[in-house]
Amino acid sequence: MKLRSIAAMPLLAVATAAAQEAAAETAEAPAGCMGSGGITGLLPIVAMVAIFYFLIIRPQQKQSKQLAEMRNALKKGDRVVTGGGIHGVITNLKGDIVTVRIADSVKIDVDRNSLTLVPGQVGEVEQA
Repeated sequence: MKLRSIAAMPLLAVATAAAQEAAAETAEAPAGCMGSGGITGLLPIVAMVAIFYFLIIRPQQKQSKQLAEMRNALKKGDRVVTGGGIHGVITNLKGDIVTVRIADSVKIDVDRNSLTLVPGQVGEVEQA
């Protein structure tokens, strides 16, 4: 019995190889395997980059620009909120250091970049 299966193995391998060669010669390559052009292959990537730009990058740049304009327009007497959530009134401005009065006779010096909001400013978006 063992002898018969060993003799049949090479015959089966030859038949399989011949069938694969015949199929490869007559079959056409699938459309996905052929070079379908560079532009159509890049189109989804370009679309994703455009979507990311208009939904994420551009609004963030706009918000950053508005925040920088707000920080540059600060003056004495403006009500502000720091990044830590401390509310106060500006009493002094020296370069990048802003003195904020948070209570009677309590003043703190904060960096201008730590100020995140001027309450009641025109164009301010209400936060929920």
